[in-house]
Amino acid sequence: MRSRFNINNYSNLAQRAITALIGAVVVIGGSIYSDWTYFLIFAAILGFSQMEFYKLTGLDGMLPLKSFGTFLGLLIFSLTFMIQKEHLPGEYLFLIFPIASLTFFIKLYKKTDKKPFTGVAFTILGLFYVAIPFALLNLAVFSVDETYHYEIIIGSLLILWACDTGAYFAGTRFGKTKLFERVSPKKSWEGFLGGAFSAIGVAFIVAKYFHAIADWKWLVIAGIIIIAGTYGDLIESLFKRSIEIKDSGRGLPGHGGFMDRFDGLLLSAPFITAFLKIF
Repeated sequence: MRSRFNINNYSNLAQRAITALIGAVVVIGGSIYSDWTYFLIFAAILGFSQMEFYKLTGLDGMLPLKSFGTFLGLLIFSLTFMIQKEHLPGEYLFLIFPIASLTFFIKLYKKTDKKPFTGVAFTILGLFYVAIPFALLNLAVFSVDETYHYEIIIGSLLILWACDTGAYFAGTRFGKTKLFERVSPKKSWEGFLGGAFSAIGVAFIVAKYFHAIADWKWLVIAGIIIIAGTYGDLIESLFKRSIEIKDSGRGLPGHGGFMDRFDGLLLSAPFITAFLKIF
């Protein structure tokens, strides 16, 4: 009798490893293959992440516009990509504002919604917290010579993943001193330092092979990811604690949801993009 593969039969660590390997192959392979496959992959990640965010706020009694908010997020991501590709003029970004204002019109006609402005606020928060950081990645990958450079997104992700992995194993093995116990009781300073050393080590390796940007910039990006990525993780933990849940979803076995996997990127992306555009 032929056995069927079921990832849930494996330990949590094995699930994390299998999911991470498959995800890394898809994201890295797609980013290298072309700018359009990069676009499709990150649009999908954005869509799943934003739907998770709206679903979680719904658990806390809020009523954001899930479908419309996700549509707005994908619109922002698509417009920034098309503008960076020079398929659309920059003026098309102004479409975001009148379309986003439709949120108020939609809520106006929802008679059963007792707190419509709360729903509006959380719909807009989903754009700022999830959609805009992903849209800023488009500016980052096109920041050199206005052409697509997969090295920027892949290098940043490798550093981020190294930071997360180093923090996980160092925290599990040596973690004693609490980093921010009120928000995340399991996170420790030992884990933070393990993640920092791992991120810096990978940044040196990335700088050796990826030359889209200067070597020193990879070290700055590592510093951004170490700090902003850690805060991104803590902020998502604070968000989940406020609605008393453990994981943002079940879409990624061993990791939880998409927001659990990409929380560090959400806060790192604005800083990385600003750094690359200014310097």
